[in-house]
Amino acid sequence: MNFNSWQFLVFLPVVVALFWILPHRVRWAMLLVASYIFYMSWNVWLIVLIMITTLTAYVAAISIEVTENTRLKKLWLAVALIICLGLLVFFKYINFILESTIGVIRLFGGQVDDIVLNIILPVGISFYTFQTLSYVIDVYRGDFKAERHFGYFALYVVYFPQLVAGPIEKPATLLPQLKSEQKLNEEDMFAGAKLLLSGFFRKCVVADFCGVFVDKVYADLSNANALAVFVASAMFLIQIYNDFAGYSEIAMGSARLMGVKLSKNFDKPLTSTSYTEFFRRWHITLNQWFTHYLYIPLGGNRKGKARKIINTLIVFALCGLWHGANWTFVLWGLAAGVAISIETLLKKPVNNLCRKIKLDVESPTVRLVRQGIMLILFTLSSVLFRAQSLTDVAIALRQIFTAWGVGENYMQTALNALGMNVLQIIQLIVIITAMALIYYLPKEQQGDKPTLCDVGTKDRQISYIPLFVYGGIAILLFWFALFANSDTSGFLYFQF
Repeated sequence: MNFNSWQFLVFLPVVVALFWILPHRVRWAMLLVASYIFYMSWNVWLIVLIMITTLTAYVAAISIEVTENTRLKKLWLAVALIICLGLLVFFKYINFILESTIGVIRLFGGQVDDIVLNIILPVGISFYTFQTLSYVIDVYRGDFKAERHFGYFALYVVYFPQLVAGPIEKPATLLPQLKSEQKLNEEDMFAGAKLLLSGFFRKCVVADFCGVFVDKVYADLSNANALAVFVASAMFLIQIYNDFAGYSEIAMGSARLMGVKLSKNFDKPLTSTSYTEFFRRWHITLNQWFTHYLYIPLGGNRKGKARKIINTLIVFALCGLWHGANWTFVLWGLAAGVAISIETLLKKPVNNLCRKIKLDVESPTVRLVRQGIMLILFTLSSVLFRAQSLTDVAIALRQIFTAWGVGENYMQTALNALGMNVLQIIQLIVIITAMALIYYLPKEQQGDKPTLCDVGTKDRQISYIPLFVYGGIAILLFWFALFANSDTSGFLYFQF
């Protein structure tokens, strides 16, 4: 079930209510069952794959920890990597591999028929595979103790708020929180409600409305002018950011309602002044994963500049491929790797030059200029992320740099794509108003004397009246956000 569906808007309150009603000793079982139900809502049989991954990692981690033989430890690590990554490669990349292989054969004159396997891409497989592997690798490195309680470990793998699109949590971050006894408190409820509201607003209002225009333009690139393609690419950058940041905030908010704090996945990436800064702020948990489990083992920056550049290109090419089985994503990753490598090479000479001419690169004015330049570059690179094929990439870039005409018919089509009916405008106003209310309502009831709705100790009185107010506004906003756009769309990162 999508977060922006009526099923989830029923599912979440029921799970949260059961969580706080049930005693701590059985909460894990309820959450595990709820998480499996959540995942099976897409396809019942996909649960088999996630169970294979879970059992493999559980057995491998314990086996690694109990054995003293280094070779056996490596063998168990290899078994986990082969099985978990093997499932990911087969279900996500087998058709890409077949298509690319056939393309190479034809390039050298061979005659081969197309081969396409009719395979369903399991939702979230990239996310839960990476999260599971981080657990096994951390146990292998001695950074984390293997979890003996199968129920808690299975919950770590399938915890529903972040199961299908992250954040990708390390075991030391999530497992202890799932095992600890959470206490109901107003701070978590207030923070969770704010995250949910912000996430639904980002997805259902900002991302989905941007997507209407983006889809219109990219569906007919050949007839779009330069301005339309560039604006659509810029709006896609805003769309993909708010779509994924919105999902992350809904995930964080859902977990926070049950006392769990998930990792922050975005930190205002569109304000970055360089590619290096951008990828420190964008999809933070994925970039940390590649840094800890691939870049550093490859040698990182410890073996000279040339090796650092090679490692960077390898990591970003694989990061691009992680996002999708298409050469457009590989090129997107390589372009980012090249940009970061150039920044690394030029950083010292540029700093020296700025000191000589007495230019403060961190001054507000210079930062603003740098941010503007980077936004243009991010927009151009987003063509690689949005286009469906290399042919579409070529068409989009050609139009941006050559098609400077303004067609009247096309401009009318663009205006129609952005148009909203009266009901949608009213819904948008209600959503914005509710967002303002939830952020500015006082956290605690005013007055020194406790009421019948106040409970707590002598030192701290917790008012539950605001909780009902926040909850009521949250529910109202969820429903308005859900129907703000009649064509409710799934989250873009579900395909990754």
